[in-house]
Amino acid sequence: MIIREIEPAEYGELETFLYEAIYIPDGVPKPAQNIIERPELQVYVKDFGAHSADCGFVAEVDGQIVGACWARIMNDYGHIDDETPSLALSVLKDFRRRGIATALLNKFCARLIMKNFNQVSLSVQKENSAAVNLYRKMHFELVAERDGEYLMIKVLTA
Repeated sequence: MIIREIEPAEYGELETFLYEAIYIPDGVPKPAQNIIERPELQVYVKDFGAHSADCGFVAEVDGQIVGACWARIMNDYGHIDDETPSLALSVLKDFRRRGIATALLNKFCARLIMKNFNQVSLSVQKENSAAVNLYRKMHFELVAERDGEYLMIKVLTA
């Protein structure tokens, strides 16, 4: 596995990972792929790379991108303030539970520290226990609860 910064030619791949990041409880059918065209989801990917706070890493296995972690300052579900990037993280289903998300988060947070960010935020579905446990393990703290979601932050220290 290789964890590396996402290249501009790969920014379009973020749409795939945005779709994969949508939590679907057991027994619920997956929404159509075009759900990511909704404005509240497009904030995660539209014109990615155009803003100085945009930052992302990918995980590659045998030449295939299997995971992505990215953030930007945006008014999304995980928005805290205009100084805190909101994070998105996704690993393809067949590659989950192999430490890829942890490796992505470690590299990603180190880069945010280098970019002089003090914290990073995210929103996660309360029912998504695997993700909630991962974020807690990675020292994200619960700061608010919203309709079915936790708002979490991680304070970044060098």
